Amino acid sequence: MAIDFNHTILSAHDAKASADFLADMLGLPAPRHWGPFQVVTTDNDANLDYMETEGEIVRQHYAFLVGEAEFDAIFGRIRARRLDYWADPGQEKPGDINHHDGGRGLYFEDPNGHLLEIITRPYGSGGRNP
Repeated sequence: MAIDFNHTILSAHDAKASADFLADMLGLPAPRHWGPFQVVTTDNDANLDYMETEGEIVRQHYAFLVGEAEFDAIFGRIRARRLDYWADPGQEKPGDINHHDGGRGLYFEDPNGHLLEIITRPYGSGGRNP
């Protein structure tokens, strides 16, 4: 059997709103409810399972490899919502995108502070090794 990434769990103060946000921003199908989770499924069948918590949320990072057209659409939704975005994970380059490996990439936050990243080229695919 091949080894594929299947799912991860993200903490959220409002699982439905958080899952709706991610699905909408990435242009994915509406989340589905499964047990205690609101599940967002990517095009390669990986699931991001939002689970509600009342406690403090530890920030996590999730990166999504997207095509050029998808990048443009997502970037358009980020700008339409007037969301902050950065070219770097340290959030030191606000309002900018990066061009690592000859592609484009940026970071933005979900409603819980998780750092989401979209990139059009996998890291290292263009020979870049920082």
